[in-house]
Amino acid sequence: MAFTICDLTVDPGEKLSGELVLNGGEFRLPATIIHGRQPGKTMLVTAGIHGGEYVGIQAAIDLARALDVEKVAGTVVIVKVVNRPAFEQRKGSMGLTDGKNLNRVFPGDPEGTETERLAWAIAREVFPAADYHIDLHSGDDYEELAPYVYYAGVAGEDVVAKSREMAAWVDVPYMVRSGVASGGAYNYAASQGIPSILIERGGMGAWTEEEARSSRRDVRNILCNLGIYQEEKDYRKYYPLDVVDVRYQHASHGGLWYPMKKAGDIIAQGTLIGEVRNYEGNPVEGCWAEFDGVILYQTGSLQVIEDGPMIAYGRISREIDSRKERITKYWGKRSDSFLEQRRAELHSPLAQRWRQEILSRLPQGRKLKILDVGCGTGFFTILLAKEGHDAIGTDLTPEMQEHSVTLAKEEGVDCRFLVMDAENLDFPDESFDVVISRNLTWTLPHAEQGYGEWARVLKPGGVILNFDANYGLSDFADTSVLPKEHAHHTLGNEMMRECEEIKRQLPISTYDRPAWDISILGQIGLRAFTVDLDVGKRVYVKKDEFYNPTPLFMICAEKGR
Repeated sequence: MAFTICDLTVDPGEKLSGELVLNGGEFRLPATIIHGRQPGKTMLVTAGIHGGEYVGIQAAIDLARALDVEKVAGTVVIVKVVNRPAFEQRKGSMGLTDGKNLNRVFPGDPEGTETERLAWAIAREVFPAADYHIDLHSGDDYEELAPYVYYAGVAGEDVVAKSREMAAWVDVPYMVRSGVASGGAYNYAASQGIPSILIERGGMGAWTEEEARSSRRDVRNILCNLGIYQEEKDYRKYYPLDVVDVRYQHASHGGLWYPMKKAGDIIAQGTLIGEVRNYEGNPVEGCWAEFDGVILYQTGSLQVIEDGPMIAYGRISREIDSRKERITKYWGKRSDSFLEQRRAELHSPLAQRWRQEILSRLPQGRKLKILDVGCGTGFFTILLAKEGHDAIGTDLTPEMQEHSVTLAKEEGVDCRFLVMDAENLDFPDESFDVVISRNLTWTLPHAEQGYGEWARVLKPGGVILNFDANYGLSDFADTSVLPKEHAHHTLGNEMMRECEEIKRQLPISTYDRPAWDISILGQIGLRAFTVDLDVGKRVYVKKDEFYNPTPLFMICAEKGR
């Protein structure tokens, strides 16, 4: 069926650009409607709520051109500039005639000022057509900010959950849950049952191609995740951490503003993060951090006004990370096939080839205490225990741990297996002579933190031995290069696509490896590096059920004494 919003009607398979005529013709907003041939939900994308925030406006303009109508299932409505009068007259981010902030007056007033009437028209004539809402912003002409995203936090439970899911696909370091239900466009939309977010990127009244491209990519990834756009999601660098207890500090005195930090800087409790001075250069007001946190935005201009914003910062929460839950469940589903594969591997020529590769890198002549991190069903742990070493295997997935115990009993070896997070090891410092891992680091949301933990539990002079591959370059959903008997064929397309989806949520998939790994290990104090890019060729000598088509690398490094 055709899609109608305001006075524009769009047929299936059509992309139409024009103006949304609101409030009886008082407002005319430049817009593009992309109405797919396939049925689906409607995404509303708005920009220019603040007319002086240009990154979002340019991103919306680019997005309207770039989206292919043939890949749309449902409808995408892109309003390129909402506060058009202020934008076209270069009046910054306040209303042209009344000086009001449009993102503070929703749901507006039909009998109010110009800005209030515009908010009322958007709420009554545009929002009802939307199932989701993304509002694109940047810093005002005086605001310096770190990229982050707000999601609606005062609405029905389902709306908040869906809003947070949308925010989690934005390629920024941080996300903030909003605590109000009105005032802002996205806040009010959520109170009306529309999952909504606000993306902040850029600032100081400027924009760059890269910033606009990043916001456009964010919108596209969210559309793909919701099934509105039928294409693969792009890789991203960040998985946003929650920032809570946000402090919005305003100046008690007008004057000259001197920040001591930059937006995005991590701050410690009690730190002086900025101060207001008079014309003689004397401090009249200081801004001190109440707790450890991160600066989200701050005034970047020399001048600050009385009751105007100085700085906003919040506490970083690492308690919520749905990726680990998803990763654990995924590998739990694959644990049975892993048990069968590793059982077969232990009694194949592959086991002897792995044994030779590992033993050639280990300290000789003594019994070693070895930690096998991310052990899966215990293949390395069992091999090393058979050599007489004290081997312990850890894995985040309980099903893997249970199968490891089973396999060790079958092989008649004495080794322990624990359920443990590779990024947060529950061992004392300097506990192990060797930390070994196989195909784990590419699955870690915070691989740098994981490497730090492995180095922490390693004794001085101990060795880290990591076998992994640059799996970010591979498409796990494509099994055409694998032999017919390979295990991946038995998993099914759905399982392999889920693995590909998880991989695209992990920053390490975008890194140049193993160069990145060497850099991180060097920063945390390891030395005497050996990198072997041919280990996969020696281990996987034929294309059988165990074959790994992605080139494997080996990193061996020693902890300084």
